Amino acid sequence: MGARGRVRPAPAAAGNKELVLNEVVAAAIRWALRIMVFVMGAVLFLSLLAAACLLALMWAARALWARLTGRPVTPWAMRMDPRAGWSTVRRSTARWTAQQAGTPGARRGAADVTDVQPREIR
Repeated sequence: MGARGRVRPAPAAAGNKELVLNEVVAAAIRWALRIMVFVMGAVLFLSLLAAACLLALMWAARALWARLTGRPVTPWAMRMDPRAGWSTVRRSTARWTAQQAGTPGARRGAADVTDVQPREIR
């Protein structure tokens, strides 16, 4: 502190040193984050590549086994008929739509509705 009770400003060299240190730390953190993101991407890529290679190996083993046993090599296919999906949707909407009168779950008519009288809110 000075003679009048004021704080003296720090020398220019000390302030400059702190600024350089902050920049070094910030740069180190940026590079660490870049490296970490790169490593995570590489791990994801390699795991997907390993899964694809394992699937290809399983398919090749299956095809080889089919050849050895004299059976035809059948491709892996998704056995789904698009028309079956459409009919499933049509059947599921039937239970949500209005049903015919006379069936057990039929909706009530307008004659069955009771009107209520509104009352004043206190």
